Amino acid sequence: MNNLLHSKTALITGAAQGIGLAIAELFASNGASVVITDIDEAAAEVAAKSLDIGARASAAGCDVVDAAQVQNAIDLALDRHGQLDIVVNNAGITRDATMRTMTEEQFDQVIAVHLKGCWNGTRLAAAHMREAKSGSIINISSLSGKVGMVGQTNYSAAKAGIVGLTKAAAKEMAHHGVRVNAIQPGLIRSAMTEAMPAHAWDQKMSEIPMKRAGEPSEIASVALFYASSMSSYMTGTVAEVTGGRFM
Repeated sequence: MNNLLHSKTALITGAAQGIGLAIAELFASNGASVVITDIDEAAAEVAAKSLDIGARASAAGCDVVDAAQVQNAIDLALDRHGQLDIVVNNAGITRDATMRTMTEEQFDQVIAVHLKGCWNGTRLAAAHMREAKSGSIINISSLSGKVGMVGQTNYSAAKAGIVGLTKAAAKEMAHHGVRVNAIQPGLIRSAMTEAMPAHAWDQKMSEIPMKRAGEPSEIASVALFYASSMSSYMTGTVAEVTGGRFM
């Protein structure tokens, strides 16, 4: 075990699987107490147990669109672990469709979960962290928010919005000792991406100079950097973790 996050408490949204779980695992292995939240509370409980860190792991059901549920998760972290030092706003969904076929509901759902959810997590965490005069907030954007992807006007808009939100919040919170940064993953290997049609996968791979997909652990390591004192003079930044895709 390393100790980059020794005695710290981290809350991660949408962390029952995928990138969120990889972040939780790495944070735990670096000494942090971890609160896993997910809209699927049962899955969050299973994920928290999988960290195998006993009382240093907690779980909560949380729909990030509902500010009261986000506040409840923050209160849980404070009640069980006594502090809240790191928040990773990772929860997200996709409702891909071309503009011609996308429904208003599909647009609204994606904007709500990604952008409003990230805003809820950022503002409510910041309200606590400003009193403590320290803290790190990490928002998960996407390469789609930089370049835009066909069939993702909702997702690309939300992920671009997260960058703007991150920079504005970073300016508001810097003098309170709270840092706010964003990560933009590219093509990351997961059950969802590996289920793509072969031609779609090959097209994306052709755009990556490193000629491979990323692993969830490679996003987690950047989140660890932002969460730890190694990035103590960084705020309002956006880390592209893409294998060089769309430089």
